[in-house]
Amino acid sequence: MIDMSKMQLKTRVPLVIVAAIAVFTLAAPGSAERPVIIPAPALDPAQAEMQAVAILAGGCFWGLEAVFENAKGVKSVTSGYAGGKAEEATYDAVITEATNHAEAVRIVYDPRVISYGSLLQIFFSAAHNPTELNRQGPDVGRSYRSAIFPQTLAQTTIARAYIAQLTAAKAYDGAIVTRIESGKFYAAEAYHQDFFTRNPMHPYIVRWDKPKLAGARKTFPNLFR
Repeated sequence: MIDMSKMQLKTRVPLVIVAAIAVFTLAAPGSAERPVIIPAPALDPAQAEMQAVAILAGGCFWGLEAVFENAKGVKSVTSGYAGGKAEEATYDAVITEATNHAEAVRIVYDPRVISYGSLLQIFFSAAHNPTELNRQGPDVGRSYRSAIFPQTLAQTTIARAYIAQLTAAKAYDGAIVTRIESGKFYAAEAYHQDFFTRNPMHPYIVRWDKPKLAGARKTFPNLFR
């Protein structure tokens, strides 16, 4: 499904249409901004490496980027696309839902400060809703699916164990639909990077992403700057 709330950024849609988009994003139902209190991963071994990479997908990458780039121990976050069948990915191609890519973020972090398990706890609790299938909030389509792209065997083991743990604990009203996937990561276009920071009053940011970041900070005060 084409995401008109983001498409208008590139096509310079007339102001009347932009206003309609603002009404849609402010009124659309959703629960992504309300964190769910969940237990920390039971399996989360310490790592001695100075730097590691995590790739996560869960709806629009603007919000994911904003949440994780404010977490302690995170060195950088890049918005992009992962898990598709095409040899390259662009926004214009991904929004057609024909490439099978998911909007995702590549997180470079210091495991000595924040563990992979802690990143997943933020991801499952506050960064997105893992029970929504192929959508998040107002965004619908497989490109907005919930997915984890482990970069190591250890990450795969931790992710699978955590999903099983949360499922057994009945942490959510619905079933977790998060997929464990593989695939190359492609950085998104420059105008998508740091979008939250550069466009704090964008209607989508105000409605969906500012509450998401605020909720993450409130839920995990020790993990955020």
